[in-house]
Amino acid sequence: MRIASLFLGIALTLGLNVAAQSPWPAGKTALLLIDIQEFYFPGGLAELRDPDAAALNAGMLLDHFRAQGWPLVHIGHLSKSGQSFHKRVRPLEGEYVLMKEKVNAFTSGELQAYLQEKGITHLVICGMQTHMCVEAATRAAADLGYDCTLVPDACATRDLKYGDQVVPASMVHFSTLATLKGTYAKLLSAATLLEEMQRGRTE
Repeated sequence: MRIASLFLGIALTLGLNVAAQSPWPAGKTALLLIDIQEFYFPGGLAELRDPDAAALNAGMLLDHFRAQGWPLVHIGHLSKSGQSFHKRVRPLEGEYVLMKEKVNAFTSGELQAYLQEKGITHLVICGMQTHMCVEAATRAAADLGYDCTLVPDACATRDLKYGDQVVPASMVHFSTLATLKGTYAKLLSAATLLEEMQRGRTE
């Protein structure tokens, strides 16, 4: 009995330590949903490659944060082509919405002030476009000291052109992720991230 109790005590202790070391601490982790707006979807003026799949995964993250009651930020870009958020990630009444004019959501200082007020130390980031507003926010957040997790399959982008060369959206997406991985953010798929969060596990 004493041995069994000893092993139980060790297991409970290890369990508590794993929870304490979670890379997404409850109450200190916020979700940033960046520019998931209608003009990036089919029929919009700036249609991206496979935006619907990205929105679906971003919506899964949003559902989880809402269920947990964790902080989240809807970030949108002020645009003449329309400012509506996609229906899968549309803000609910009372949720924080930040509309920006610049690529980097941290430029105005409003986002940083909000996160500091909430005591946020960890960020989960997703949105559009991977190589623009998502990348800018991720780099800025890491430079400001936030622990960042970027969710690649909840992001989307488009083909780019340089001179006569066309760079396919997939290459734009993956090359951007390659520059951010490790130095600026941990990269996890939406499914893996949600599994890890639900289990309270680290890698």
